[in-house]
Amino acid sequence: MKKVLWWLILGTRGGVNRAKIIKKLNDHPYNAHQLAEELNVNYRTIRHHIKILEDSDIVKSAGEKYGKMYFLSENMEMNYDDFEVIWKQVKEIKK
Repeated sequence: MKKVLWWLILGTRGGVNRAKIIKKLNDHPYNAHQLAEELNVNYRTIRHHIKILEDSDIVKSAGEKYGKMYFLSENMEMNYDDFEVIWKQVKEIKK
């Protein structure tokens, strides 16, 4: 999981947005519209990043269509400390 997180956050474009989504979903589940508002990011951009995170087993969903809620996968929750280390490095790079 650690390697996947490195790649998703630091190895690809959009990694910072994906990291912000992970941080938000650690607090509680959101739907895509709520995430777009919380992060001040375009709804379609959120949907794009959510798809990548779902395909990588970082995020899971429940529900259907517009009301579909997203939350961290069990695997991601077990590896959240690794994410925090990576997030700290992202913040250092952005300084």
